[in-house]
Amino acid sequence: MKKGAISVETQNIFPIIKKFLYSDQEIFLRELVSNAVDATTKLKTLANKGIYKGEIGDLHIKIELDKEKKLLKIIDRGIGMTSEEVEKYLNQVAFSSAAEFVEKYKGEEGIIGHFGLGFYSAFMVAEKVEVLTKSYQENSKGVKWSCDGEPEYELEEIDKKDRGTEIHLHIADDAEEYLEEAKIQQLLETYCKFLPVEIIFGKETVTEGEGDEKIEKEVDRVINNPNPAWKKSPSDLTDEDYKSFYREMYPFAQEPLFWIHLNIDYPFKLTGILYFPKLNNQFEQNRNKVQLYCNQVFVTDEIKQILPEFLTLMNGVIDSPDIPLNVSRSYLQSDSNVKKIGSYISKKVAERLKELYKEDKEKFGETWPDVGPIVKYGMITDEKFYKRAKDFALIKNLQGESYTIDEYRAHIKENQTDKNDTTVIIYANDPDGQHGYIEQVKDYNYDVAVLDHVIDNHFIQAIEQQEQNLRFVRVDSEIPSKLVEKEDNQESALNEKEQEQVKTVFTSILGEAQGKKVELKALSPKENPVMIVHPEFMRRFQEMQAMQGGMPGGMDMDMSQVVINSNHELIAEKLLKEKDEKKRLSLAKHLYSLALLNKGMLKGKDLTEFVKESMNYLKK
Repeated sequence: MKKGAISVETQNIFPIIKKFLYSDQEIFLRELVSNAVDATTKLKTLANKGIYKGEIGDLHIKIELDKEKKLLKIIDRGIGMTSEEVEKYLNQVAFSSAAEFVEKYKGEEGIIGHFGLGFYSAFMVAEKVEVLTKSYQENSKGVKWSCDGEPEYELEEIDKKDRGTEIHLHIADDAEEYLEEAKIQQLLETYCKFLPVEIIFGKETVTEGEGDEKIEKEVDRVINNPNPAWKKSPSDLTDEDYKSFYREMYPFAQEPLFWIHLNIDYPFKLTGILYFPKLNNQFEQNRNKVQLYCNQVFVTDEIKQILPEFLTLMNGVIDSPDIPLNVSRSYLQSDSNVKKIGSYISKKVAERLKELYKEDKEKFGETWPDVGPIVKYGMITDEKFYKRAKDFALIKNLQGESYTIDEYRAHIKENQTDKNDTTVIIYANDPDGQHGYIEQVKDYNYDVAVLDHVIDNHFIQAIEQQEQNLRFVRVDSEIPSKLVEKEDNQESALNEKEQEQVKTVFTSILGEAQGKKVELKALSPKENPVMIVHPEFMRRFQEMQAMQGGMPGGMDMDMSQVVINSNHELIAEKLLKEKDEKKRLSLAKHLYSLALLNKGMLKGKDLTEFVKESMNYLKK
């Protein structure tokens, strides 16, 4: 048996780094600035522990661009490196000084680096990289390391007065976009906007003083906010602080409804702020507005692996050093802890919403039209969230009163429980268009809920699956007396032959092309003579199909049903006993038009004709 070590040829490392290691070329700047932040954080840690006793001074990081020389510089005043450390950390691929430092000073937070590969991302855009550095240690000498992307490097001693490190990138011909000031600023604002050390790039003009004493002057442009709201304690923040931070992240968005500040220490570290935005029925447009950070470094806004799907509709930020990232820190690695984090965030969101509901039910009810879709989406897709949200998920009725699911059930139970002991929630999804139906159910003292959001069709089904002896029917899905069926059918005043004659009349005026089903029912004489309903099951099926792109094979099915009240005098007496065929058909058309009018479907020319016919009937 022979044992040995696998050899990695250094000649092959740089092409791999340049082409395959990083998912996005432009993250090179994020990696190099993050390294500079690490160097600065390390110096602060050593100073706090009394290991470094020298002056700290201004610890900002500076980015300088020289387009003519094709040079981009990242400059810090951090811990720096000795000649030995340069050889150890820059000449050994994947040997992370950050990882080594964290191991040595366990418990210290804020170190970003992990894999020891970030520095080499510089070669994706630079034909040559130079590192000028000087350690914080006494009597250290400056060192310059340079490499042109080949395994060979040069290391020499230089005269460098200040501690810290300068990275000089000699930008390659195929990466000249990174010599544009606007491009560099855009990258810094994307990836480094909340890094914990001030980052300076370029100059900006500010106005000081007032009136005659007002002056303009040029100052260094600070790119980032080193102390963002999510890193502060909730007790130190006002409502205006939260709103101000929201405007910083989403300058053109409407103000948020409210927010949830996450601050978790166990079983993992996670901070963040999630905002409830105004959705305005725009589900897809609002996805991926939550940003993921790792120690204040932007990673991605594609976080569906962390957050349950319904929470991707929220806005805000999540920051965790415990979320597993790929080598380039550009996306998440699959990990069982990721699901645990998502589940924990979902729980915290539910707890906070419950608190808000209990604190001020009226105010919570006012925000429900915007908060509701997110909560309902969660209840539809997550059974655990459903059980938590039951305590604050609201149903509103036509009077504008708000109830939780259990409260509403208790509110309607006495009058809206059918003969099978099932409580029936009658709802409208278009109160204006269904006005005629709503007026009819008032005679039965039924309470009508309003469920008019695009997600409510699914929400209704989720409730029916979770709750026993509870079902929903739309106000136009059945004739009023049958919405909550409490007794067996009445007897019809017509025999089978007479019923068939009536059915034939209405079938002839509707025509086969209409595709509507005509059904005679023995109802109370007080019910309308003709009604158009949309049976609940078939209508839901049709709506589901529409949401998924239409009916199979391009079918366009009309699920409406024409119900004829065989016990109404206009049917049992007038229509059936009319001998004149034209008059019989005319009456049938008139009654059908009346049903269309009641449903809000009679408009334009058809409505004008109906009014004329009605006047003729009145004259007679």
